[in-house]
Amino acid sequence: MNRSAPLECDTDVGVPDSDKLFRFVVHGVLLNAIGAGGLLGNALSVLVLSRPQMRSSINCLLVGLAACDTVLIFTSILLFGLTAVYPYTGALRYYYYHICPHLTPYAYPLANVAQTMSVYLTLIVTVERWVAVCHPFRAKALCTSSRARWYVLGTATFAFAYNAPKFFEAEVVAEGDPEAEEIIYCVRANVDFRTDRYVAVYIHWMYLVVMYIVPFSALAALNACIVRQVRRAQAERARLSRVQRRELGLATMLLVVVLVFFLCNLLPLVTNAFEVFLGDAFDNLDPLVKTSNLLVTINSSVNFVIYVIFGEKFKRVFLKIFCAGRVRPRGLRDSPEHTRDDSFASCGERMSLRLARNGTLRRSEMRSTRMSRPRRAASPAPTVYYPAPTPSTDISLASTDAPPSAVRWNGNSRLHF
Repeated sequence: MNRSAPLECDTDVGVPDSDKLFRFVVHGVLLNAIGAGGLLGNALSVLVLSRPQMRSSINCLLVGLAACDTVLIFTSILLFGLTAVYPYTGALRYYYYHICPHLTPYAYPLANVAQTMSVYLTLIVTVERWVAVCHPFRAKALCTSSRARWYVLGTATFAFAYNAPKFFEAEVVAEGDPEAEEIIYCVRANVDFRTDRYVAVYIHWMYLVVMYIVPFSALAALNACIVRQVRRAQAERARLSRVQRRELGLATMLLVVVLVFFLCNLLPLVTNAFEVFLGDAFDNLDPLVKTSNLLVTINSSVNFVIYVIFGEKFKRVFLKIFCAGRVRPRGLRDSPEHTRDDSFASCGERMSLRLARNGTLRRSEMRSTRMSRPRRAASPAPTVYYPAPTPSTDISLASTDAPPSAVRWNGNSRLHF
């Protein structure tokens, strides 16, 4: 504790000005600005994806993902963004020493829960896409809106259960001279709870395995299968139906989402590995921790931009909501309410397209079928999108989530994901 005025926590004493500046730029400026944009983008995503015409299994998963990302961004701003202002500028001192210390024991575990859910909902979205693309005839049973809600609920339950120990890792300590007029609050690690074995096993190794090795390996394998199937579909793109071409664009969009996830989580993976294998030498890599926090926030903030660029129906519904008076629909067939299976997501539950032997639906066959058969009501079976391999196998999702690595509390302490 620094006895000279103003009072400071031990973790704030002796921090170089260069570190304060770096922290202010990365967290105080960039993280706050990107996080504010991410909060707005995720709110718009939830608004668009929850529209009746967007109802589908994958959109339900994407709504859950946007909600988790919103919580993660909000807690990141509270823990990292606002706390980076005071050490460099001297502003927000009351928040730094009075409000944030009381929020940290709760906000940090919630941030871990949100990150865990975000990682595994991304994996579940990929599994859903893998089923729809590589095993389309199983999509009827596996890719439904009701099942998607259970997937989100199960992921949330696991994330809270796994990160429950995080709620006991920190304690708030009041510091100051008994005769001094000011008392400040500092967050300290609960040394009785955070034993060396707990830090090594739960915080370091389990975080590395569950938050990175397991989801990264599964995402890489599943997306390799999806890419291979998408390439086969693109070779026959001229003969694909309108719905199949749209779903091809959806698969491409979700591949971009996963690619951004990989890029933004690569540095956090490296820093966590350094923490596990280098031990005390990790103290010299503090800029990597701060940059990792920024990348995690970026990953949670950019999905709306990806949806707008690659999601054809998402963009149309968004423009219809916010630019209804200025954007004229291109025609009844392109209107979101009048498309038969325009769903932004696959595994639609309204219409079924049967593939010919070569994996595509020919227009001549469609015309002859319509002329020879009376019109039928829409089938609840899922849409078949791409040529699929003949054998179909079950996919089992091992929902293993994990908490973040070691935490240093308050001030320059390194709370990181």
